[in-house]
Amino acid sequence: MQREQQQIRRRRPKGMQFLLCSTALYMMVLPFAAAQDIRGIEVCTAEKQMERRTGCLQANIDFLQQALAKLARETQEKIAVATRDLATARAEIVTLKSTIEKLTKELTQLKAQVESSGKK
Repeated sequence: MQREQQQIRRRRPKGMQFLLCSTALYMMVLPFAAAQDIRGIEVCTAEKQMERRTGCLQANIDFLQQALAKLARETQEKIAVATRDLATARAEIVTLKSTIEKLTKELTQLKAQVESSGKK
């Protein structure tokens, strides 16, 4: 029996587990946050018929999935921008390091010239 349950759990996609957990969390918090109105979320406890209540819950799940997808897209865009900025900064660091090396070599040569002309 336990082995079958474990196999069923393994077959579920991770997104589905997240969705189930977030829905369960939402349902647990709902009684405490009844006064808080979330745009797009309906209060399904007012429905008397099970079919209507199920439809209401499904509409809430669909809304939450869309909201999560939107946030995921926005987050990916932010990560892409940060990655580009990081690549630009790394390229600039490499350029600055090469410039510092060049200036250090020139400074060493100038010091050597000054020392050699001072000895004469």
